[in-house]
Amino acid sequence: MDILETIGNTPLVTLRRFNGESGRVRVLVKLEGNNPGGSIKDRAALYMIRSAQGAGCLNPSQTILEATSGNTGIALAMIGSACGYRVRIAMPAGVGRERLGMIKAFGAEVELTPAEDGTDGAIRRVREIYENRPENFYLVNQFANAQNIRAHRETTGPEIFARAGETIRAIVAGLGSCGTIMGVAEYFKEQSPTTLIVGVEPQKGHRIPGLKNMEESEVPKIFNKEFIDLRMTVNDRDAFDAARALALREGIFAGMSSGAAVCAALRLARDLRWGTIVAILPDRGDRYLSTNLFNP
Repeated sequence: MDILETIGNTPLVTLRRFNGESGRVRVLVKLEGNNPGGSIKDRAALYMIRSAQGAGCLNPSQTILEATSGNTGIALAMIGSACGYRVRIAMPAGVGRERLGMIKAFGAEVELTPAEDGTDGAIRRVREIYENRPENFYLVNQFANAQNIRAHRETTGPEIFARAGETIRAIVAGLGSCGTIMGVAEYFKEQSPTTLIVGVEPQKGHRIPGLKNMEESEVPKIFNKEFIDLRMTVNDRDAFDAARALALREGIFAGMSSGAAVCAALRLARDLRWGTIVAILPDRGDRYLSTNLFNP
């Protein structure tokens, strides 16, 4: 077994103390921080790289190129290291020194773009780099790459269904690159069409890395709103408070976007009378120690 074979099959655990039970509604959380790179992005990154290899779109002389708020960059840097590829990442300044340090630890090159431009600024910079020398790079483009969806249709969705199956009333996931929610939605629309697919958006002007408010951001090409049954908006304070409460009351160390997903799931639990809600927690909390998430 090598490190890439440890990606996936993450735990699905019950929230017991943090208002996880609301009458007959149970809230489960999928701990994607248990992936070797520390986030759900390991799944999509592996699928995108393997697909490029299989299609002959990535050769050893090329550099893997991508824009990210952090987690996809870490995943690509890890996989690039394991497979012998150079990796170049563009990401907004100010996203947290832990994520920057992890990417560099795997040997990847990082270019910081203006913080005020967010992830969209990093996307524009990557396009510029690629257009100048396309032969030198494999542009991953997670926001338009169908393998981002396939990874979750073939792994995340089936893992959730195998554990909770027909009792699942709703699955809650954040809207970022949208690969997770699109892939899980595709799987569940076939296996359990009555399961609600709930997308969590941050407020405008938010400070939650990895999530997008679709009204103020460039909408990922892989996003299809028809697969979303309900969209919920969570503000920064509630997301941050939920992430802190996960650590203090459940022993679950997760990041800001995980807090947003749990906050939305608990709101939804108050409206339902029975069944199970699954919230997908994208990453661990250790990459946010230098931010004000755990130092309010």
